[in-house]
Formats: sequence, structure tokens, C-alpha cells
Amino acid sequence: MIKFDHIVVRYGEITLKKRNRKSFITQLKKNVKNALMDYPNVRIEAQHERMYIHLNGAGHEEVIDRLKKVYGISSLSPALKVEKEIPAIQESALFYINHLSRDIATFKIDAKRADKTFPYSTYDLNGLVGGYCLQRKEGLKVDVHNPDLKLRVEVRKDAAYITGEKIAAAGGLPIGSSGSAMLMLSGGIDSPVAGFLTMKRGVEIECVHFYSPPFTSERSKQKVIDLAEKLAEVNGRMVLHIVPFTEIQKLIQKQIPDNYTMTTTRRLMLRVTDEIREQRKALAIVTGESLGQVASQTMESMYTINEVTNTPILRPLLAMDKTEIIEIAERIGTHDISIRPFEDCCTVFTPTNPKTKPRREKVNHYESFTDFDPYIQEAVEKTETIIFSSKDKKKVEATEDLF
Repeated sequence: MIKFDHIVVRYGEITLKKRNRKSFITQLKKNVKNALMDYPNVRIEAQHERMYIHLNGAGHEEVIDRLKKVYGISSLSPALKVEKEIPAIQESALFYINHLSRDIATFKIDAKRADKTFPYSTYDLNGLVGGYCLQRKEGLKVDVHNPDLKLRVEVRKDAAYITGEKIAAAGGLPIGSSGSAMLMLSGGIDSPVAGFLTMKRGVEIECVHFYSPPFTSERSKQKVIDLAEKLAEVNGRMVLHIVPFTEIQKLIQKQIPDNYTMTTTRRLMLRVTDEIREQRKALAIVTGESLGQVASQTMESMYTINEVTNTPILRPLLAMDKTEIIEIAERIGTHDISIRPFEDCCTVFTPTNPKTKPRREKVNHYESFTDFDPYIQEAVEKTETIIFSSKDKKKVEATEDLF
């Protein structure tokens, strides 16, 4: 029985690296291993120009679906290793065409004879294999100039290899190759998209969510858990820190003028996230802010809110329109989760007329009458941490192990 036995993985941006390419490939191999950890028989062979996934009985479609989401991979090709006999090569070529991920109308056989002792020339192979497929695949035609599929048949010393279809993958850089950061994950559309785009540039992220019961419900918390699980699909693992924020928000509502409560809320969220970032030894904070989208995302607001930390704030959505962000959310599978009608702590406490151009001196004056430090430390200490693993398909509470 013919069955795809390996997958060819192409690196993408990694090929542009020079002396440090090896470290990128090593990180990518680790991420691929994590993505395929529930396929114990799969073997990964990483070379300088390509990576080969030896399936050893695993279904190629399921494995490709996993690999398409791994950042650092440009494209994938299912492949067959067959005996160096014309009948075997012909049957395998037809099998390949019949099991493409898309329909084709035209094809071309691109033969290569690395083993010069093989009794058939490349011209012979093109004719024998191409003719066999034409006779047995109705509606298929040959186009030598611009075919829908260029089917590569390579005869080597050990066997013949057949491949050709290129399936697009995520691209970018391997997660973990660009350091780590904390993603401020709300229940909205923007922050999960920011997380995906940051991971695409090789950054390993952990999520921080602010939860304010009883003002926010368990269903709003579950929405964020589901978003974190979706993020975990990218590299097989995700950490979510759920910060109890009720006491801080009640204090803000009591001590800060209404039009400045949003500014102080964002500043204190940033301070809490920065504390967790420092304990987790991350290098940056990621937000889903888009310039001018809401009151807290004006240039003046960002300037005032940023005052509380020297940590780099990464904003991958800064110049995007909302429609662009929604399109990405739909593509990565977070949109339907994000639009569930359960409010987070920011929307619940949104003031009637938030300040769009807050001033640092004013917010510092308002905050000077209250010592927020003990509340920040208590929130960090009581943070619930959940680790998601795509292998186990479940979450594991691990607060005591992380802080």
C-alpha cells in the first residue's frame, strides 16, 4: 500500500541567516518537536537547507496541519520514497496526484537522475511517468511551461523520491529565537492577534490577564482561557497568568477622578505586568494597542501610561485598521472566541468621559494620595498561573512552581 512517508520542510527567513543559522534551526527543531509531541513515532531530521519529517506511519495530513502553524517554516511538501522500479515510480506518481490538497488541471514531470547507473534517462522518466498519469487521470493535461503542479521524480542511489506540492506555512522566525515577552491578554479581538504576530517574529510569550470578580464573570475568564489555548496551538505550550484585580479597581474608582480612572488603571496594569515580567525574566511587554482606536490608545495616553516602566512595550498592531485586525483574527481562529458577549475588567469600569489627552503631572498628582504598592504586590502574589499543553489537551495549574 502506497503511503506518504516523509515531509520536506523549507525554512523561509532562516535561510537569510549566516553564522547563527544553526541556532535558528536548533530552535525550530525544538518547536517542531513540541508541535508533534503526540506523534511519538515521528522522526525529525534537521539539515542546513531543509528539515525532513519521517512519518513512520503517522498521517501526513494531520502532521502538515500542525506544521503549517509553526513559525519559521515557509512551506511544506509531502513526499514518497519508493523502489527504483518504473512500475513503482509510476504508481506512486499517480498516487501523489490523486492525493493533492487541491485540484489541478495541468502538470509536468521534472525528473532527475542522481544515480547514473539507473537504466532510464531523465527524458525517458518524464515520458514514462507522465504518460502513465495522463492515461489514468481524466481531465489532466501536460503543461511544460506553467503547470499547476511540477512533480519532481528524483532517482538516487538508495531509492526514488517523489514530491512537488508546496503547501504554504506560517513563515516568520522560530518562537524562542528572539527572546521572551509578556502579552497583556484581554478578552477582545486585538490582543490575541498581537500575540500571534509577536510570536511570528520569534518571541516566546506568556499571557497576563486581569480578572475582577464579581464585576466580571467566570464566562469572561473562560473566554480568555480559550484564547490562551488557541495561542498554545502555535508551539505546543502557553502560560497564562490570571491577576486578581478587583481590589485595585475598587481603589481606583474611589481615589481617582472619573475621567482619569482609565489612565491609572492602565498604568497599574502595566506595573503589575512588569513585576511578573521581571520574575519570569522576560524582556518586553506586548499589547494589542492600535493608535487612536480608543481613549487609552492616543499618543498622549500612551506617553502618560508608559511613564511607569522602562521596559520596552511592543505594539504590533499600532498602525493597523480595525478591519485588518479582524481579518487576521478570523484567519487565526480567535475572532469567534473574542466576540463572545462577556465583558472584561476594562470594559466594565470604562468611565463615561475618559481623558483622551491625559497629562503625566495630573495623574501623578491624583495617584500620590494613595499607596498602590501593597495592592500591586498582593495581586502578583495571588496570581493564578495556568500552563496549557497541546499534547495533553488540558490545563495544569502551576502557580507555586512559577513564582
